[in-house]
Amino acid sequence: MRQKTTAAPMTAAVWAQLLLLGAIWGGTFVMGRIAVLEIAPITLVLLRVGIAAAALHLWLFATGRTFAPALRMAGPLFLLALFNNVIPFSLIFMGQTELGAGLASILNATTPFWTAIVASAFLPDERLTVNKLAGVLIGILGTAVMVGPGVLASLGGPVWAKLLVLGAALSYAFAFILAKRLSGLAPPIVATGQLTAATVIMLPLALLVDGGSGTADASPKAWAAVLGIALLATAVAYILYFRIIASAGASNASLVTLIVPASAVLLGIVFLGERLELFELAGLALIAGGLVVIDGRLFKRRRDDAAAQ
Repeated sequence: MRQKTTAAPMTAAVWAQLLLLGAIWGGTFVMGRIAVLEIAPITLVLLRVGIAAAALHLWLFATGRTFAPALRMAGPLFLLALFNNVIPFSLIFMGQTELGAGLASILNATTPFWTAIVASAFLPDERLTVNKLAGVLIGILGTAVMVGPGVLASLGGPVWAKLLVLGAALSYAFAFILAKRLSGLAPPIVATGQLTAATVIMLPLALLVDGGSGTADASPKAWAAVLGIALLATAVAYILYFRIIASAGASNASLVTLIVPASAVLLGIVFLGERLELFELAGLALIAGGLVVIDGRLFKRRRDDAAAQ
């Protein structure tokens, strides 16, 4: 009989890692918006996963780690690469040909909602608690507040682009579940194996679809964005991502996508000149409130203080 495991609670250390990962991945939408204007989306995905995979293989070699455990798990890693890299990266970059960094990240913030549903169905140790459900719904409400006015006014890009990014969010939900099943492997091994598999998938696809379109004429600014996406937002971020999943579970790790919009919107303002509207501020406040509800410690502390009086 398979032993049932229970994900660890969200400690202060895990929250710190989650906030750091959210800040890093918020930057991905800004850098992606810069790069995708000059480099075709599918080729950009190949560059992202290929450079990141090469960097992680060098890191494994430098630290004396072996890649052999990943080879024994090649099948699950290829499946994870499909749902965690190939499908969502492609959909997001294609969507970002029309969408700004802030809006793309906000649509991606629906990931915890889908993950909570999928995890409760497939993982016995990922129960959908009242706090988590309420917090996710508040976060999704915040997302709706941020997106709603623009959608109603037909602003922020075409509907098809928004649907692509929502499709990426659903793909990520299944990826969190698949990643949980690989939690027995060390995070650097899982990250390297996943990105290597994604590179194998993307290489023929990019050559067939794009033929390397845009890479020869891309500006230094675009290449700097590519390197930032590949090395920081992919190689480094995925080690951190799999560490969070191993210690706190798939549903808790997916909460990072509620943090990403705040980072992406603020970075979009600073680096891309995007504007932050009043309704977007309100949405960010709701998302922050949702995270507080999910964490639950503030309410527990108040109950304990009330009981002590």
